[in-house]
Amino acid sequence: MNATFIAMALLAALIVVIIVKTAVIVPQKSEYIIERLGKYNKTLGAGFHILFPFLDRVSYKFSLKEEVLDIVSQTCITKDNVTVEVDGLIYLQVVDSKRAAYGINDYRLASSQLAQTTLRSSIGKIDLDKTFEERETINAQIVESIDEAAQAWGVKVLRYEVKDILPPESVKNAMEAQMTAEREKRAAIAKSEGERQSTINRAEGERQNAILRSEGEKQRRINEAEGRAQEILAVARATAEGLGAIAQQLQMPGGQEAANLRVAEQYITEFGRLAKTSNTLVIPASVSDLTGMVGTAMTALEKVKGETGKA
Repeated sequence: MNATFIAMALLAALIVVIIVKTAVIVPQKSEYIIERLGKYNKTLGAGFHILFPFLDRVSYKFSLKEEVLDIVSQTCITKDNVTVEVDGLIYLQVVDSKRAAYGINDYRLASSQLAQTTLRSSIGKIDLDKTFEERETINAQIVESIDEAAQAWGVKVLRYEVKDILPPESVKNAMEAQMTAEREKRAAIAKSEGERQSTINRAEGERQNAILRSEGEKQRRINEAEGRAQEILAVARATAEGLGAIAQQLQMPGGQEAANLRVAEQYITEFGRLAKTSNTLVIPASVSDLTGMVGTAMTALEKVKGETGKA
């Protein structure tokens, strides 16, 4: 009885061991390579699988997810013989597990080494100044070169990215000095352009100001001339009207005597004013001079009267 129980227990244990050894669970986005007696048999996808005990075994396990490999920094020489330190990242994915298992010993190491050699070749074709501008071109060249070789490995190279390009300190200092000089040059040009525009604006303003002042002076003179002309015309009209009124009054009865009296009064008034304002007084040689003066004035009035009557 005891022997039978022990035998059944051993058989159960053997069955459990066989199941453990032959049952395989493949995770999602993974593939396992199964070899039977050392020879490739099949590729297992995600799920639960049973293998032949003692004949089949899992030889390789691959993840079908995208992988990122850090390419270590390496020394490269540019076309203009400048040494730079360059590192990067490569993104790849296993698309054929069988080729990845039997096409190459280590596709990660192979991809990394090929990326380094291709990078050195690409950097050697361009000058230092272009290395910072041509990153996209360098990335594309490396991806194309590695992907062509990786097809036999069952690997797809998705992209490559240059992380850092580090020139020597002496070159960095020279580049910084060049950039500083370039910025100072741009600042000087901008300042000179500003001063030039400011000078032009001031000159334009002075020109406009001079034009406006001359226009104002011209208009002022025109207005003054027109004012003087209007004044002369007004004085002439007033004088003509005054003379016409005098002529009319002289034609009226008693007008002649009134004119004689008025002329005599004005003569005497002006003579008296002259005597007050001057220390020297000129007296007519005879009293008849006063009568002659009045007569002369009246003769002028008679002449005006005659001309007015003719008109």
